[in-house]
Amino acid sequence: MNQKKATTLFESLASGIRLEVFRLLVKTGSSGLVAGDIATALDIPPANLSFHLKTLTQAGLLQVEQEGRFLRYRADIPLMLSLIAYLTEECCAGEPEQCAQMRQSSGCATTVLLLKT
Repeated sequence: MNQKKATTLFESLASGIRLEVFRLLVKTGSSGLVAGDIATALDIPPANLSFHLKTLTQAGLLQVEQEGRFLRYRADIPLMLSLIAYLTEECCAGEPEQCAQMRQSSGCATTVLLLKT
């Protein structure tokens, strides 16, 4: 991960709708959802959703797979975790054990916050 890629990812998530779509797809994991189900779940008109899905896909945050006449979208969770790692790799001057209390105080799942060994 580099600054340019991280900036692109954050720019693509800078819309409330795109952030909702991405969070929904993270929740569904590897099963993902077809576009119509995303539109229904978030009460977004399909034409509007299409624009947002395209933006997220072009940024690399979503993977899309053709299923007959439907498109199934999945969050690229490894990329999301790489972005989190990029943001936190310099935490506490490279000595993350100094950040233990802050990590415990965060709302982030402990499995995401595991220290590198």
